[in-house]
Amino acid sequence: MLFDVNRKLFSRSDRVKGADFHPTEPWLLTGLYNGSVNIYNHETGALIKTFEVSTVPVRCVKFIARKNWFVAGSDDFQLRVFNYNTHEKVAAFEAHPDYIRCLTVHPTASIVLTGSDDMTIKAWDWDKQWKCIQIYEGHTHYIMNITFNPKDANTFASACLDRTVKMWSLGSPSANFTMDAHDKGVNYVDFYPGSDKPYLVTTGDDKTIKIWDYLSKSCVQTMEGHTNNPSFAVFHPNLPIIISGSEDGTVKIWNGGTYRLENTLSYALERAWCVSLRKDANEVAVGFDEGIVVIKLGRDEPTFSMDPSGKLIYTRNQEVLSGNLQTLQDDTTPEGTRIPLSIKEIGNTEIFATSLIHSPNGRFVTVVGDGEYIIYTALAWRNKSFGNGISFAWANDSNTYAVLETRVKLRVYKNFKERGSPLMKGVGSWSVESLHGGPLLGARGKGFVLFWDWETGEVVRRIDVDAKNIFWSGTGSLVAITSDDSFYVLRFDRDAYNAKLEEGAEVTDEGIEEAFEVVAEIPDNVKTAKWIGDCFIYTTVGNRLNYFVGSESYTISPSDTSMYILGYIPSHNRVYLADKDMKIFSYSLSLSVVEYQTAVLRGDMDGAAEILPTLPKEQLNKVARFLELRDMKELALQVTTDPDHKFDLSLQLDDLDSALEIARSVPDVEAEAKWKALGDRALAVWRFDLAREAFEKAGDINALMLLLLSTGDRDGLQKLAVMAEQKGANNLAFATLFQLGDAKSCVDLLLKTNRTPEAALFARTYAPSEVPKIVDTWREELKTKNRPKIAAAIAHPSENTGLFEEGWEEALSREVDTRSTILPNGTLVTPGEAPSPSDDGILVDA
Repeated sequence: MLFDVNRKLFSRSDRVKGADFHPTEPWLLTGLYNGSVNIYNHETGALIKTFEVSTVPVRCVKFIARKNWFVAGSDDFQLRVFNYNTHEKVAAFEAHPDYIRCLTVHPTASIVLTGSDDMTIKAWDWDKQWKCIQIYEGHTHYIMNITFNPKDANTFASACLDRTVKMWSLGSPSANFTMDAHDKGVNYVDFYPGSDKPYLVTTGDDKTIKIWDYLSKSCVQTMEGHTNNPSFAVFHPNLPIIISGSEDGTVKIWNGGTYRLENTLSYALERAWCVSLRKDANEVAVGFDEGIVVIKLGRDEPTFSMDPSGKLIYTRNQEVLSGNLQTLQDDTTPEGTRIPLSIKEIGNTEIFATSLIHSPNGRFVTVVGDGEYIIYTALAWRNKSFGNGISFAWANDSNTYAVLETRVKLRVYKNFKERGSPLMKGVGSWSVESLHGGPLLGARGKGFVLFWDWETGEVVRRIDVDAKNIFWSGTGSLVAITSDDSFYVLRFDRDAYNAKLEEGAEVTDEGIEEAFEVVAEIPDNVKTAKWIGDCFIYTTVGNRLNYFVGSESYTISPSDTSMYILGYIPSHNRVYLADKDMKIFSYSLSLSVVEYQTAVLRGDMDGAAEILPTLPKEQLNKVARFLELRDMKELALQVTTDPDHKFDLSLQLDDLDSALEIARSVPDVEAEAKWKALGDRALAVWRFDLAREAFEKAGDINALMLLLLSTGDRDGLQKLAVMAEQKGANNLAFATLFQLGDAKSCVDLLLKTNRTPEAALFARTYAPSEVPKIVDTWREELKTKNRPKIAAAIAHPSENTGLFEEGWEEALSREVDTRSTILPNGTLVTPGEAPSPSDDGILVDA
């Protein structure tokens, strides 16, 4: 069985006796022989939390994620519970009178089971203040491991050094049945997670691993290979493998179907003691004498293929399942939400699939994996052909295909029979990693991509690039070559290639340079992709769904999780995607919109005009935005149906009459911003009449004052002063009256706004006849404010030759803030009142 094994985390520590992955956070919990508990971030490798739990070994630890807890059992007989966020100790009590060797947490109920050297298993309920609700007796030696049945959480199994495995029910103190599992003590037991087999795997001190049918209580298989006692063996939930670890220091991977040994891993950390599986990411943590290791098995991507008609086929382990997306008709499903799809099992495959490939006509499906390939009929799932091969590619005619047997050995078949000639030129000269089908046979190797002609076997072109994948368009004229940080779109010119051959050009190992021309290079990391005509739809490593058309790339939608493109169904106008669990999602993408964009980018405006009437109405605004980005604003204005967008385009094109019409049709509560924008633009193009109307409708009295002053409109300024006073914009009203030379009205406004000292100061310069009245008013105000001394200090203007005598100076210094602002237009603004935006205030001493 061929899949990658990559080490993600390697951390040395004291002996690790227990480990557990957090179900949602990137955390790994470890219990150490020195009494500590560590939490690692298994993505970064950082140790993020440490708990000093006890002074004796901690032999078992588990997360209780729904409570933000972890629970630990140790050799001082104590069961301890900690909140891993606050470091608070939630509970601690003596659970057994001997070492606690194992524990497990019920998947849904508030129950923890503990197994001990006292030969008993106990159930504890944390909702009942950790009361012991059941004791299970029957074993005659140390309890080494407990595990719940994933198919029935009311039952669990236990492994014991008395050589037996017992099956229990939660509500009964005695075992349902007992199996004599090994010749020596049993160290571990685990349930097969699938629904098709009632199997257990056990490990014993007789150095063997055994598979049991617990319904018939019969041994299905005995696996030998470890040279010392195996500490654990577990079924992987997503891959058809069994993972075991032993005191011989190795971790072994066994085929879950044939039970043969597939791989042996050694990390030189002495004995292996414990294991934990991260079910959603194919990751395995193994604890050793000298530390912890996390390995990643295989890949997260699901194995699937969808034909052009919408028939989806994917594998789950070696089961083959199918669904038809063509039957989905609910176009009202919100974008990005899961779509229910009826799935049925259509068969099995003898190999563990690493890729599925539909033939172009959809009649056949090729399964590739484990160094073999099998071609099945898509409908009946019957074996049509098979052989050795590490990669496979279909030609466009669905009758021809190529198989890469080894990195330097390539075979071509036609109608399921090997083609003797012509052979692909230069095969064996390059080390090829994979094949890619299409109008040309593509081969990808380290640092190069090579294209052969299917019919002649000649090298069409060699391109030096480190590629990850090759995608041909359905028309056969475009090809996308993806790399780690970008992708390249090239145009294949078969006519130019044939012309060079007719001219007698020598075809070297580099092929014909004129065969391809570069259309674009896009700095996006492509994960999965499909061509729809000349539109390239792809998902990125950053979880965005994009499409490339012409020479540019556009985003359809971002996503929170990794998504994989299944394909596009034109009748639905939707792109279908799946997550790694093969849950189906969709996003709308109109093919006519793509065709229109393609025509525009090619400069074929006549063709675009023909397509325009066929565009869905709900897509017109999207098209208009596209046209605006292409600086085709006049056409965008004709296309858009969005009043806001139409208004913005009208302003950009100085079509102010259209903008005026839109502004008049908008409700008053939404119109102010539009009128303001229209007024600003009208002012910029010298449309003073329109600017005045717009500013009046917008209520923008500051801009209106500037406009009226510029045009010398005295009547308009008088109306503006009244409007400003009504709105409480007293600064602007004062400035307007001052510009009109109406000093008396300025004084009246200051008095109305309770600014008598400023009124007196202003009147002394601009309206002397008003001074006595103002001073009397000021004096009376001061008396009512219980300031008789200041009132008495104010000299009467008729009795003094100068205004600024001692009494005035004292009064002003107390009445007028020393940070008042005198504006160039004569306005005095105190700190409590902000000047208008157009005022240029100067701070002075009063």
